[in-house]
Amino acid sequence: MRKMESFKRIIVLQLAGINLLFQVALYAVLWFNNYADTIQVYFWKRGHWLVIIIYGVLLFFFSRTYGGYQVGYLKPVEVCFSQIFATICANVFAYFQISLLNGNLIKPGPLFRVTLLDMIGIAIWTAVSNWLYKSIFAPRELLLIHGDRPIEDIMEKFHSRKDKYKICHCMNISEGIPAICKEAENRYDAVVIWDIKTEDRNKILKYCYGKEIRVYIMPKITDVIIKGSEQLHLFDTPILLTREYALKIEQRVIKRMIDLVCAILLMIITSPIMLITAICIKCYDGGPILYRQIRCTLGEKEFGILKFRSMRVDAEKDGVARLAAKNDSRITPIGKFIRRVRIDELPQLFNIIKGDMTFIGPRPERPEIIKQYVEEMPEFAFRTRVKAGLAGYAQVFGKYNTTPYDKLKLDLFYIENYTIWLDIKLMMLTLKILLKLESTEGVETTQVTAMKNEDEKS
Repeated sequence: MRKMESFKRIIVLQLAGINLLFQVALYAVLWFNNYADTIQVYFWKRGHWLVIIIYGVLLFFFSRTYGGYQVGYLKPVEVCFSQIFATICANVFAYFQISLLNGNLIKPGPLFRVTLLDMIGIAIWTAVSNWLYKSIFAPRELLLIHGDRPIEDIMEKFHSRKDKYKICHCMNISEGIPAICKEAENRYDAVVIWDIKTEDRNKILKYCYGKEIRVYIMPKITDVIIKGSEQLHLFDTPILLTREYALKIEQRVIKRMIDLVCAILLMIITSPIMLITAICIKCYDGGPILYRQIRCTLGEKEFGILKFRSMRVDAEKDGVARLAAKNDSRITPIGKFIRRVRIDELPQLFNIIKGDMTFIGPRPERPEIIKQYVEEMPEFAFRTRVKAGLAGYAQVFGKYNTTPYDKLKLDLFYIENYTIWLDIKLMMLTLKILLKLESTEGVETTQVTAMKNEDEKS
């Protein structure tokens, strides 16, 4: 198994290297055919090659950030989309780099044509790489261990990746740990530990670790908190430290500076878009342009979040707070468009400048919805250990209708593992998420919040 994993890694790295070399070679042809003779490179006698190397580093950085090389891990469509998005980012940077070297803005035509060729090459590379990967590596055969809670949701998620996973057998923890451990040694490539008691989970995990069996675990809230702890040593005794505060003072200062600079710049850049949006909303039904709603931020402090109004004026005339549902009739035609392209969120730049929100952090919830969540899940209040954000970990790796429990774990992972670089990375990933329509998908029409119906709860 260990040799197979190493072989798989080598294949994936080789496939990524082929794509990187192809794109860098295209850029080299572009440079030498269009710019090498007209742009003087002063910094080194072989500076032309340094420009090409810089492009390769940029392309590799964006591809790694957006998951463009994750063949076999992400779906083929996702790999293709990620790599194309990474290429566009790298080429935009290259355009401004060449323009700086030239002293004036260059004509974008040649670089645009190379980008089109890149896209064609990426599509072909993705198809061939995925076919090769599936031909060599069969899906992992999994043993699912579960408790009394329903497993339909996790089964459906594994089933959506038939190319990667195959759940061959399910065992309830009530069948006994000895029987489960014996079954795990049979013919399975890995074990999936779903929602079972921590004591039982730890016994199975230790057994699998000793037998070198791969394990996929659904983490509990405490697991996420411990993962973000700091490792200390009391003489020869290892200690894990979980702090009473989320962000250090220097992190808060730098984060606030980034918020102010980015918010002001974005307000200037998007001001024409906001003006046109405001006119369209006003002309459609004559109602208010902005929608102000009470949300909670750091320490459950309430503030008025600002959005462009996307629903009818009487959307919540019954006074009941609810999330937007799929095909929600309350959303206006203009509202559907601005929600799809996220324009409705732009007024929150004012909230960021004011200090109520930050760019990256858990999305703010309404007080009444938080109350509903806390009744089911008291730990949901942990999300307010940091300031609410325009986008967050749960928005990048989840969807609009991701369950509150999963959102909480994602947001806690962000809080407990916070770094400035993580903020920057999530900002970059948010740019890609903005183009994915599925992340704006509403909850089911029978749901008032992201919780399941009462009949579906376990």
